[in-house]
Amino acid sequence: MGTFKEKIRPANAHDIGNAGEGVIRGAEIRSLTPDSLVDTGAWTLVINEGIRQKLGFAARETVQSGLADGSTAQYGLTEPVEIRWKDRRTSHEAAVLPDANDVLLGALPLEGMDLMVDPVNQRLAGVNGSRRIHTVY
Repeated sequence: MGTFKEKIRPANAHDIGNAGEGVIRGAEIRSLTPDSLVDTGAWTLVINEGIRQKLGFAARETVQSGLADGSTAQYGLTEPVEIRWKDRRTSHEAAVLPDANDVLLGALPLEGMDLMVDPVNQRLAGVNGSRRIHTVY
């Protein structure tokens, strides 16, 4: 299967909560709409340092993990990011790889939005069609 990109909308989940409580206006919610590389080999959302700063996230903790090339790296994890794709949404922390060229949309956010990869058409598709079903384990 080749790689492909999808438009997603990561937003600062803390801002969304503040807007819901009337602390800030909805227009003040920090969000972006980057083309994101769909990467089922990544476990979460991966962003770079520039996107972390634009969305206003503090690095919550530093962890060490293996990368696709077999090396290991230390990187920061953010506060919760609300991730939207079309009419679906989920919240996950993001891994901040300072020099990442692409935003990676990994397996956990895909699962959270009840999405799968359609390898023939190289696009995302709902696991249960257009009807989102929340899975509780």
